[in-house]
Amino acid sequence: MDEPISVVVVDDQDMVRAGFAALLDAQDDLTVVGQAADGQAALEVCARTAPDVVLMDVRMPVLDGVEATRRLAGGPSRVLMLTTFDIDEYVYTALRAGASGFLLKDATPDELVSAVRVVAAGQSLLAPTVTRRLIEHFTRQPALAATPPTLDALTPREREVLGWVARGESNTEIAARLVLAEQTVKTHVGRIFLKLGIRDRAQAVMVAYETGLVSPGR
Repeated sequence: MDEPISVVVVDDQDMVRAGFAALLDAQDDLTVVGQAADGQAALEVCARTAPDVVLMDVRMPVLDGVEATRRLAGGPSRVLMLTTFDIDEYVYTALRAGASGFLLKDATPDELVSAVRVVAAGQSLLAPTVTRRLIEHFTRQPALAATPPTLDALTPREREVLGWVARGESNTEIAARLVLAEQTVKTHVGRIFLKLGIRDRAQAVMVAYETGLVSPGR
């Protein structure tokens, strides 16, 4: 059997943290290896346990979730941000800090469990409302060059695939749209990540909008 997905739950509200931990620990393929009430404590717990996924609140005392996520970036753990605040500034800064997903606290138990599995598998996760907020953020930014130097390493097909990734489409949906095999799309996505030095679709969305490859509404 494969090892269960290890999770650390970080939230400054005791009842919320305990509830999330109990829910996740009840799943056969998940195990909660630690809990923390603030970002600094989270860093210490993660240093000891090296979890696959950190379920991270945004607003916390001592050290907030965004800064804690930034300090975890590059390590073995993927961060799933969880908050009651559907605010674009948090979405943007959390993704820039290295978060692999962003889910609102009003998500159902099934959605939360699924989100942890998705992030652990190396995919990114953005709630639809969060995706809209992210796009709105870029709408307010100054126009960027249409063909930025940072994308020079990509082939025309890879740029096309990246554009659809940035619009939130899955590999299956991109394959149908471009009349390609799903495995071919998966290969393109993997090469895009390698060439751009990114590790998941959340970061791919950021790159596509920041470089001007994709513009909101286009």
